[in-house]
Amino acid sequence: MSSDHKHCPVIILDFGSQFTQLIARAVRGLGVYCEIEPYSVSLAKLKARQPKALILSGGPSSVSDKTAPKIFKSVLEMNVPVLGICYGMQLLSHLHRGKIVSGTSREYGFAEIEILKAEGLFHGMKAGSKAAVWMSHGDSVGEVPPGAELLARSSSCPVSALRLGNLYAVQFHPEVSHTTIGQQLLSNFLFRIAGLKADWKMESFFETKSREILELVGDAEVIGGVSGGVDSTLLAAFLGKILGKRFHPVLVDNGLLRKNEAKEVKEFLNDIGVPLKVVDASALFLKRLAKVSDPEKKRKIIGKTFIEVFDKECKRLKKAKFLAQGTLYPDVIESVSVKGPSHTIKTHHNVGGLPKKMKLGLIEPFRELFKDEVRALGREMGVPDPLLQRHPFPGPGLAVRILGDITKDRLKLLREADSIFTQELRSSGLYNEIWQAFVVLLPVKAVGVMGDARTYESVVSLRAVTSRDGMTADWYHFEKPVLAKISGRIINEVSGINRVVYDVSSKPPATIEWE
Repeated sequence: MSSDHKHCPVIILDFGSQFTQLIARAVRGLGVYCEIEPYSVSLAKLKARQPKALILSGGPSSVSDKTAPKIFKSVLEMNVPVLGICYGMQLLSHLHRGKIVSGTSREYGFAEIEILKAEGLFHGMKAGSKAAVWMSHGDSVGEVPPGAELLARSSSCPVSALRLGNLYAVQFHPEVSHTTIGQQLLSNFLFRIAGLKADWKMESFFETKSREILELVGDAEVIGGVSGGVDSTLLAAFLGKILGKRFHPVLVDNGLLRKNEAKEVKEFLNDIGVPLKVVDASALFLKRLAKVSDPEKKRKIIGKTFIEVFDKECKRLKKAKFLAQGTLYPDVIESVSVKGPSHTIKTHHNVGGLPKKMKLGLIEPFRELFKDEVRALGREMGVPDPLLQRHPFPGPGLAVRILGDITKDRLKLLREADSIFTQELRSSGLYNEIWQAFVVLLPVKAVGVMGDARTYESVVSLRAVTSRDGMTADWYHFEKPVLAKISGRIINEVSGINRVVYDVSSKPPATIEWE
């Protein structure tokens, strides 16, 4: 939110780690506002933000490579504390004449470090004690830079943490939940070393963002894109509260929504005084998606068509100058390397699929927020918990949960199976334990036997994961009776499906959605 905050307490310089956004989430979770900038950000811009601390992320490069991302020493001479993580540690050491060594194999997973000095980063811990941490690196620091002190070590990584003046560095990842001392370490850096205060809350976000939107919009009107998911629904509630009658939420029924979704969202928004218009464009979307199986093409088509429909809506609202979307920070990070050299995972329809010549100005109030932060904002606004706890739903909807061609018949199969899955999770009391759960329709058929007759019908996969913010996730470990009931109901009640499988992949290496 660089436009919202000229001054920023903590700047995270991104060197390409897929964990960079987790650092930001961990820092914000401690009540300190932070932003991510590319490692190549100019010194002038960095100084203008007046950060009180810098964090250097990890990354896939080797500091010994000629093309490896680097920063100038002048960045480190801003007289603010710096924390280097993984690649950031290697870079700090390299810049101060430490020795970097290449590992014979990449270390990825749990490790146990020994804390040598219970001060600074490790304040409140005991010298000589052990801690479980998460490693993910190839290179490491073989010898600390001249004048640096060793703070922690492990059998596989002799230099696990070090300090050189106000520069601190760790080879492991304190931002991931697997590192048991991660939160305490970051807290020590932010509050004891950098002297920051935990003063960033959703209340301040609401006030700041409200002023920004009112200033940007002026007397114009705004159309809000509502997809049916939590984010866009909360966006409508958020902007409705700020703009009143000048905000016009529109739900485009693209034929790719979950069962009864449009009806449920319309009822909620109407109840809180935000009238929702539903536009049935399902025929147009399905026509354009006919025989399109490539997931990236699906997303591009959906994004383009989505904007076209909104352009038509604008013709009836002469003062409409802006389109509001519920884009979140993980969407931005995964779609395109806008703030650093992170690898593109997939295009999100509301980030990478927008036509270059869009006729509306774009408002994305949640663009720098994580999912749980948006939910926290919803609680501040008094949105009921059942809505806040709804599982995430992708902008392209069921299109990315049908592998292969999209047809009305295949959509019907998926809707019914998905509805049963959700019903069973709610009735068993598991729904709120799971971050996201859904059904995927596979592009294969399998042989089965029903009523003594041979069948050759569709196969679906159940997907359920636990997560904090969607950036990493683990598959949910169901009890067998629960899975058996879900499978039995789907096969018996949804004509056209005769086999149910369960996806036991974590993120990474898989993504949560299949496409």
